[in-house]
Amino acid sequence: MTPQLSPEAGAAVKAADRAHVFHSWSAQDLIDPLAVAGAEGSYFWDYDGKRYLDFTSGLVFTNIGYQHPKVVAAIQEQAATMTTFAPAFAVEARSEAARLIAERTPGDLDKIFFTNGGADAVEHAVRMARLHTGRPKVLSAYRSYHGGTQQAINITGDPRRWASDSAGAGVVHFWAPFLYRSRFYAETEEQETARALEHLETTIAFEGPGTVAAIILETVPGTAGIMVPPPGYLAGVREICDKYGIVFILDEVMSGFGRTGEWFAADLSGVVPDLMTFAKGVNSGYVPLGGVAISEKIAETFGKRPYPGGLTYSGHPLACAAAVATINVMAEEGVVENAKRLGESVVGPALAELAERHPSVGEVRGVGMFWALDLVKDRETREPLVPYNAAGEANAPMAAFGAAAKQQGLWPFINMNRTHIVPPCNVTEAELKEGLAALDAALSVADEHTV
Repeated sequence: MTPQLSPEAGAAVKAADRAHVFHSWSAQDLIDPLAVAGAEGSYFWDYDGKRYLDFTSGLVFTNIGYQHPKVVAAIQEQAATMTTFAPAFAVEARSEAARLIAERTPGDLDKIFFTNGGADAVEHAVRMARLHTGRPKVLSAYRSYHGGTQQAINITGDPRRWASDSAGAGVVHFWAPFLYRSRFYAETEEQETARALEHLETTIAFEGPGTVAAIILETVPGTAGIMVPPPGYLAGVREICDKYGIVFILDEVMSGFGRTGEWFAADLSGVVPDLMTFAKGVNSGYVPLGGVAISEKIAETFGKRPYPGGLTYSGHPLACAAAVATINVMAEEGVVENAKRLGESVVGPALAELAERHPSVGEVRGVGMFWALDLVKDRETREPLVPYNAAGEANAPMAAFGAAAKQQGLWPFINMNRTHIVPPCNVTEAELKEGLAALDAALSVADEHTV
């Protein structure tokens, strides 16, 4: 697809946006959205013809890139056959999408409840857990994100929760492992795992095990910093849940469908949760879709007892057709294997080299096509490059870094003191090297703010 130059059209798009579109997570008068003219593969471009390599995968959802022809064709074919239909009926696209997803989920997560996205998937997973156990509380980690709806945002463990935290949502937060900024004074992964599990079990003891319905964790936390859990942690949480009859929910909205070099990040640890949420990569975001994969014992709860929840567009045929095509493309083209191979052979080694050269890089961490650089002012003290939840002038060093990346033709994913490296899972080695070179140049700007 050739970028079409039309600054006038771009100006019109921008004017209409500024006049009528209310943007999420933003002070409306302080933002300046880029007018996007088109996208293909790992790139998008504006109306002036400037092209950007997308190291955000949209919002970590275009796992097969933009405009994959087989998925576009599947959506067109489904629209010509059956554009929409109510969720109470058996529809081919819906049934086939559920079958393909269930084939890839771990263990006995063989029933699929479809939603419109990740946040409502979390909402329904929590509702299922509470109904299954008859208990009210949900335990969730600090440094987490689970969605923007009312329950999901209260479960979230980062500053996006603060403005909406009702303090009455039945949510208790705890510290999950993160050795680089350990809350447990740990010096090794083994210590971090053991102490984090002890902390979790103590929290349960003081909250009352009989009051806790579920523990929900991002299998690999995403926007909070891509913190791959240390060995044994998720297995330990599984044991704690079994001990106290607590439902274990893994949130794979970001980490699922190839992002970590496995179909699901749970496969990295061999742990099977009771419920697992998904969205984003299930159909590369081409049509909104999410869902909950449900274990046999949770499904049995609603075998004779109606599940009190649903959505008008649950399992929408267009979205499910896109999911079927996406999953088949990923299997046929080895997309999951590509993410794993390039993560191990290109991204990991290249980021380690960047860390050696740039004093602003405190830590590199990640797996597959799911990486983060923790940016610091001082490597010795690990002081973050900007204060926690910084805004305005306090956030100037990160803003300057982001602007430098865009100047290099790289669209970065920046959250607080971290830049994420999350290109499409079918990115090529040449595209990766192009992006990493641009990242190298932009980090020189961050280096200027180190001691």
